[in-house]
Amino acid sequence: MTTRREKIISKAIEVLKSNPDGVRYSDIGKKIHEEFPEFPNGTIHGTVWQLDVLVPDEIYKPARGLFRHVSFREEEISEEEEIHLPEIEKIKEEDFYSPFADWLVNELEECTEAIPLGGNRFRDKWGTPDVIGKRESRRSDIVVAPTEIVSTEIKTNTRELITAFGQACSYKLFSHKSYIVIPKNSSQDDISKLDSLCLIFGMGLVLFDANNANDPHFEIRVRPLKQEPDMFYLNRYMKLIEKELFW
Repeated sequence: MTTRREKIISKAIEVLKSNPDGVRYSDIGKKIHEEFPEFPNGTIHGTVWQLDVLVPDEIYKPARGLFRHVSFREEEISEEEEIHLPEIEKIKEEDFYSPFADWLVNELEECTEAIPLGGNRFRDKWGTPDVIGKRESRRSDIVVAPTEIVSTEIKTNTRELITAFGQACSYKLFSHKSYIVIPKNSSQDDISKLDSLCLIFGMGLVLFDANNANDPHFEIRVRPLKQEPDMFYLNRYMKLIEKELFW
C-alpha cells in the first residue's frame, strides 16, 4: 500500500515536471493539499520541505524555498559558448539611468539629488556608477546630517550580474551606500545569491522590469547599510562631477 509520504512525493514530482521554472515551497504545499485534503498539514509540509533530500535524483533546490525537477537543471555554459550566444537587442541600459535617479529621489527618498552618469567619467578601470546621488539635510531639518553619496550599478543583461556585483562593490570605496539594480527576470538562483551577498556586504538590491523604460517598476529587495567611504577617494571622484552634483 502506498504511504502518505509516497503520495505526496509523487504529486510533488508531477507538479514540478509541469513547471520548468520551479515551484515555491508554499505553492507545492497548496497543490498537494488540494489533491489530498484529508492529509494533515503537518504531514504535507513535513515532507515538502525536504523533497530535495528525500528524492535527490528527482528534485533539487536552485534557490532558497524553490524546488525544481532535475530534468530542468541548468547546464553550465562554457565561456567560449557564451561568447557566441546571440544578443537580443532590447531597450538600452542607459534608458533606465534617469528613471532610477528619479526613483531614488522621489520614491525611495534615498537622495535629495541624483544624476545619470555612466561612461568613463571617473577615468579609471574601477568603473563609473551608472547613477550617483547625494543626500543632504534640508533647510527645514532640525538636525543637520553630513552629506552622503549613493552610487548605483544597473544591468539589463542577466549574464553580467557577477560583473555588476563586483562594480557595485568597488563603489563602496567612495560611497556611503551602494546599489545593484538587476532585471526581475533574472534566474531565481542568481537573485537568491545576490540577495545573500548584498546582506553580507551591506549593499542594496533592486529588481526592475528591463523591458519597460517608461515604467520599470523598481522594487527594493535589500536595503543598503550606510558605511564610511575612504575620504581621499570620495573627494577625488566627486571633484570630477562637482558641477553636476554640487553646484
